[in-house]
Amino acid sequence: MKGVALLKFVMEIIKREEAKERLPVIKMEIDYELLTLFDALEDDDQVQIIKSKERLKFLRKQLIEIEEIE
Repeated sequence: MKGVALLKFVMEIIKREEAKERLPVIKMEIDYELLTLFDALEDDDQVQIIKSKERLKFLRKQLIEIEEIE
C-alpha cells in the first residue's frame, strides 16, 4: 500500500511540472489567437471570428485546469 501512495505522489509531482512547462506556451497561444481575432474583427471575417473565439475558449479551459493543479 505504501508503494501505491508513493507512486500517486510522484505522478502528482510530474503532473504539476508538466503543467508549469505548458503554462507559457498556452499564454503565447492565447496572445496569438487574440491577435488573430482582432484581425478578423477588423476584416469582418465572421468565420475566423467564430474559430478564434472557440480556440480562445479551449485555451481558457486549459489555463484554468493548469491553475487548479498548482
